[in-house]
Amino acid sequence: MANKGPSYGLSREVQSKIDKKYDPDLEERLVQWIIAQCGDGVGKPQAGKQGFQEWLKDGCVLCGLINSLHKDSKPVKKVQSSGMAFKQMEQISQFLGAAERYGVTKSDMFQTVDLWEGKDLAAVQMTLMSLGSLAVTKDDGCYQGDPSWFHKKAQENRRDFTDDQLKEGQSVIGLQMGTNKGASQAGMTGYGRPRQIFNN
Repeated sequence: MANKGPSYGLSREVQSKIDKKYDPDLEERLVQWIIAQCGDGVGKPQAGKQGFQEWLKDGCVLCGLINSLHKDSKPVKKVQSSGMAFKQMEQISQFLGAAERYGVTKSDMFQTVDLWEGKDLAAVQMTLMSLGSLAVTKDDGCYQGDPSWFHKKAQENRRDFTDDQLKEGQSVIGLQMGTNKGASQAGMTGYGRPRQIFNN
């Protein structure tokens, strides 16, 4: 975590809500996947949020992960460990850019400070989950690990109808519109006639 004093009041409430979203079980699954995908050379973090953040903080593991999901051209060309803050943040940014090009949506991405300062590690987990789901869905042979760790994303199921089928569909009345079977106005009086009231 960054060298900051404790937060108070509303800031503390907001941070505690963010911290509650962090899932230790998901952390374990993500660590298993990253080690299976990148190899044992990435090491293993200490259990807990702090250890997970320290493991990913310099961006080397993340860049290695995104590179391992590509066969030929690696999206992050230069991955090197550095103790300098701006170098570490730059590598995290390179990972985020490569993940977006891989197909992770902007809404699933974390911000660099979420990881580097440990502000929102649940968002980091969400990005890695989305990346894993995409890798399983693409099924291009690059994914390593158990496919059941991630959900497959929905695939396009395109249908091509002939012109005859489309014309036939225009003559059908959908049941949500009601039905015209058995409808008749037999025995109905004209609309708007006043009710007859007699006084004796």
